Amino acid sequence: MTRLADEGLIPHRGKGGRAVYWLYLVPGLVLLTLIVLVPLVWNVLLTFTEWRGIRPPEFIGLENWIELAGDTTFWASFRNSVAMIIAMVIVPTLLGLVLAAMLFDLVGKKFGGRLASFMRATYYLPQVLPVVVAGIVIGWILRPENGALNTILTDLGLGALAHNWLGSPDTALLSIMVVLVWVQIGYPVVIFMAALQRVDPELYEAAELDGANWFQRFRAITVSVIRPEIFVVTLTCTIAAMKVFGPIFVLTRGGPGDSTMVPSYYAYSEFFQSQQVGYGATIATALTIVICVLVVLFIRAQNAVEKRERSGL
Repeated sequence: MTRLADEGLIPHRGKGGRAVYWLYLVPGLVLLTLIVLVPLVWNVLLTFTEWRGIRPPEFIGLENWIELAGDTTFWASFRNSVAMIIAMVIVPTLLGLVLAAMLFDLVGKKFGGRLASFMRATYYLPQVLPVVVAGIVIGWILRPENGALNTILTDLGLGALAHNWLGSPDTALLSIMVVLVWVQIGYPVVIFMAALQRVDPELYEAAELDGANWFQRFRAITVSVIRPEIFVVTLTCTIAAMKVFGPIFVLTRGGPGDSTMVPSYYAYSEFFQSQQVGYGATIATALTIVICVLVVLFIRAQNAVEKRERSGL
């Protein structure tokens, strides 16, 4: 190492070397500043203004925030975000954990790794599809007049169950949730199956010899070993659920009424449709604050669990 440093192939240790290392961070720091920090600060400043995007912004203080506090559409969008969390976090994580364990412990063991890998790729396929393409397909399936779902129900003699799935307030949100479960489930399956690669197979064999059934092995070995990945999947999926936009934009545009309105689409509609840029910025800033709070809570919960596990060893 000393010879390489003397020849100039690597930086010397010390203050000069540390300065050279910092230079490698400059491109990323510049991009972070231009793409994230500057727009974020500008967005926060716009929350205190009234602006339609043409004339200069007019400072109005806290009026946007006061209006937001009493906005029923805003609070309805956050209630719908709870449904998005159920559809994109809770259900996919639980199903993905069980599916990954079954593919790894049962399918892979009895039928070989190739079949397990093929099924994993099949589950992940909706993640690869562009949102617009997936939305067109789902819209065709759920079309009220000649959609595939209503046609199948009619052919089976269940025409009374045919419904305007996306156009009715009582089924629109549920339909979106089903679509999001289908889209999201592949992500935890892939992450959990990758995490299971580091589990010693002898643990499963020893537990099986001791008479443990599959569920007991799943609870005692699988869940405990890949708990860090479970936290990562839960956190990233929660952020995605709070920011969900594409399926709402393609399928329902927040309707009918406010039944499928979410904060990200509400901010978009205020920005570009109502041209209330300051109010749209307020909605986006409020959403950012909520996401940051959730991230802090998740990290604190993960640290508490890890600390408890270390103290129990």
